Amino acid sequence: MHNKTLAELAQGLQSGEFSSVELTSHYLDRIKSLDEKTNAFITVTEEHALAQAKQADQLRADGKAGALSGIPIAHKDIFCTEGVKTSCGSKMLDNFIAPYESTVTQKCNESGLIMLGKTNMDEFAMGSSNESSFYGACHNPWDLDKIPGGSSGGSAAAVAARLAPIATGTDTGGSIRQPASMCNITGLKPTYGRVSRWGMIAFASSLDQAGPMAQTAEDAAMLLNVMAGLDLKDSTSMDQPVQDYTADLNNGLEGLRIGLPKEYFAEGLNGSVKAVIEASIKELEKQGAIIKEISLSTTNLSVPAYYVIAPAEASANLSRFDGVRYGYRCEDPQNLEDLYKRSRGEGFGDEVKRRIMIGAYALSAGYYDAYYKKAQQVRRLIKNDFANAFNEVDVIAGPTAPTTAFKMGEKTSDPVTMYLEDIFTISVNLAGLPAITVPAGFADGMPTGLQLIGNYFQEAKLLNIGHKYQQATDWHKKTPEQFA
Repeated sequence: MHNKTLAELAQGLQSGEFSSVELTSHYLDRIKSLDEKTNAFITVTEEHALAQAKQADQLRADGKAGALSGIPIAHKDIFCTEGVKTSCGSKMLDNFIAPYESTVTQKCNESGLIMLGKTNMDEFAMGSSNESSFYGACHNPWDLDKIPGGSSGGSAAAVAARLAPIATGTDTGGSIRQPASMCNITGLKPTYGRVSRWGMIAFASSLDQAGPMAQTAEDAAMLLNVMAGLDLKDSTSMDQPVQDYTADLNNGLEGLRIGLPKEYFAEGLNGSVKAVIEASIKELEKQGAIIKEISLSTTNLSVPAYYVIAPAEASANLSRFDGVRYGYRCEDPQNLEDLYKRSRGEGFGDEVKRRIMIGAYALSAGYYDAYYKKAQQVRRLIKNDFANAFNEVDVIAGPTAPTTAFKMGEKTSDPVTMYLEDIFTISVNLAGLPAITVPAGFADGMPTGLQLIGNYFQEAKLLNIGHKYQQATDWHKKTPEQFA
């Protein structure tokens, strides 16, 4: 049952092959017996899930069930969920019970999806390895000694280990696509503003974007149908029509122009990963796509620009967690200054503190023009670079990450090396574009993902290409041996 796709599970419920209670119980049993290995979940909402499943079965019996009614889902612990702990992977919010529902989880509830629980993540979504969570590191189901990628590593590991059929994630600099690549699942980062950020705890507000994580592109399309749309509670939400993202999945790829940025295949890309990506490009070419080499000359500027802009926004967003208005409060403060200092010092982890200090420095008087303003100017150049590329090609293809998943602790002492893991994903967030990662094969025994970048609101085209690729290959069907 757990190896069925979302589409197959929907069909199983529709035909009466199994009930939602049976399906939900099956996944809860797998979480109980297997999650100890991955640490993919921070919170499991068993009673809540079974109650939702009973309601879904009743709706189906009454003929009122929707297409996805009764199917379980896992939510990244960054989405506020009413009455359920929302920790964002941090000690700072360890005792936070959200009094309201985020728009994304509300939409999932309204469509009849069953929340299994909240997944592990890098603290406040800051990280590329999922090692900075207050609740311990999450492990890659393909090799438990390796990282699953971050910051949506818990969601990626849950789907890869078949502890949940689908999950939500968020992507600020690659946090959906990079763990999807490292765990052999499909992850889509939509256009900025396509999915509401309301009720999603902010890291860097101009970059954060929620999206689906699933076994297949078809499943991601079905979940995006639920998540996408204008939300008047989010001032950055875009008023664009929401299409049926499953409608064009089977369109042919004949004549599709795919650009390969030469900068994405240069020094720094692991040779085995490069071979996998080149083989996946050849498969698309075999289906009629036209391959063209292009240049994204600002690629090397994306990491430094991102690591000024994102920490700057983080330092402002996280200022609210001071032990007075929100978050953890230290014990027996001597005075107000001591309360602030120790609450933030004890409540935040090292990576969060590092980024708050970088951000505060970049925004400080005397350094604003040299760092923050300059980084925003670079961001404009990156956006222009993509605009010029899309005059020549329909989509851009390349690796998602320069390497496969690395060993736990291998890069924690060298933050700069860790930051370079996101070099192929960050520029997409700076430009606000959509991008998808699909399983493309294995390099040195570990999964590798093909990244496809589209123009604004071209999610359907990306899902179409991903689906056609998955019809011709079976990489997405492979599961880790001990979770089969």
